[in-house]
Amino acid sequence: MKRICLLLIVSLALACSKIPEPIVYGADMCNFCQMTIVTKTHAAQMVTDKGKQYKFDAIECMIHFLQDKQDLLSKSQLLITDYKTPGTMIDAKTAGYLVSSKITSPMGANLSGFNSIDTAKQTINDDQANYYDWERIFIKLNE
Repeated sequence: MKRICLLLIVSLALACSKIPEPIVYGADMCNFCQMTIVTKTHAAQMVTDKGKQYKFDAIECMIHFLQDKQDLLSKSQLLITDYKTPGTMIDAKTAGYLVSSKITSPMGANLSGFNSIDTAKQTINDDQANYYDWERIFIKLNE
């Protein structure tokens, strides 16, 4: 009986974990557009303060999902894929963002995330590219 109680407690603790679950590319669905997440260079993820996991096939999907959810925006861990290291998630609020037609994203915003704006500029540096921090890209996509 003690073992069953212990297993139940451990299971409940894991179910409420605030640690991001790995994205299963080719199987997980985007919580915004319902497309299968396949691109390792543009995925995003949100983990709420209660441990609920949301996964997105593109950064723009996460931003649009959060448009009218200020409570989730302020209380959740927001992660994006670092374009330079596909499959590696970084903090969305400290990342740098690039909008350029030279890199297409799954939902067509041509939005990619990087560990810094400087890294984004080193990747593509031309007059057609636009660079943003989290606050500015959030506002831009929700205008």
